[in-house]
Amino acid sequence: MTTASGRTSLVEGEFVFTAEDFRHIAQTLHAHAGIALSEGKAALVYSRLAKRLRVLGLRSFRDYCALIEGVEGVDERQAMTAALTTNVTRFYREPHHFDHLRDHVMPELAARARAGGRVRLWSAACSNGQEPYSMALTVLDVLSEAADLDVRILATDIDPNMVAEGAAGVYSEELLSPVPASGRKHFEPVAGRPGLFSADATLRRLVSFRELNLIGDWPMKGKFDVIFCRNVVIYFDDATQEMVWSRFTPMMNPGATLYIGHSERVSGPAVAQLQTCGLTAYRLGGRA
Repeated sequence: MTTASGRTSLVEGEFVFTAEDFRHIAQTLHAHAGIALSEGKAALVYSRLAKRLRVLGLRSFRDYCALIEGVEGVDERQAMTAALTTNVTRFYREPHHFDHLRDHVMPELAARARAGGRVRLWSAACSNGQEPYSMALTVLDVLSEAADLDVRILATDIDPNMVAEGAAGVYSEELLSPVPASGRKHFEPVAGRPGLFSADATLRRLVSFRELNLIGDWPMKGKFDVIFCRNVVIYFDDATQEMVWSRFTPMMNPGATLYIGHSERVSGPAVAQLQTCGLTAYRLGGRA
């Protein structure tokens, strides 16, 4: 579709959405969140952001691009990122990682914690909390007193809405279906809301939720023994992926474990420091 002004729309719809608009949005998203968009995603970008234009009362994507470019557009850049990312998660997703954590990593960490040592785990793309709570339940399987020791799990995500959902810790019975009986005891019925269950005090003591952009500043001072960063760097270009992997290794204690998504591979300088120790699991310490 071509308008009277000569602007040709990439997608047929209510708003004109030109190649220039798409490039502007793609560049802004990459700069803000590291996410790479191909032009093949134009229809998806249009359908998701057209809703934002209606909410904001804007008349065109040109106006939307002007908004996200300005200083006053910081909140909308965040909303745009949330709209263009997909939060696919579930309890115990890729269960082999939790089996590996329980059987091969936690015994040593449990012994350290019982001796008064510090243990830290990080869910680096926590979505609505199902991953970090699965980590916490796995920790409790091996170390039932973990919440009373120096054991903590940091859960971070770029989307403040997801961080808020995780901190609320309320899930339906259907979402909790992958959680075994030993873990279900840590979710309590929500009064007045049939079918909903809330994370109990033990889980809440173990897991802390914070907003964090993986390509932004990382304010954490201490190092981690376990990092889960799964199914997020697939949205980054190669250079950004290498940068993120290289930022993880200085944040890991010697012998720490990194878990990544099933379709992801460590690349760049971090390869020399991370040794495969399981299916899409890596141990810091260099290659044999």
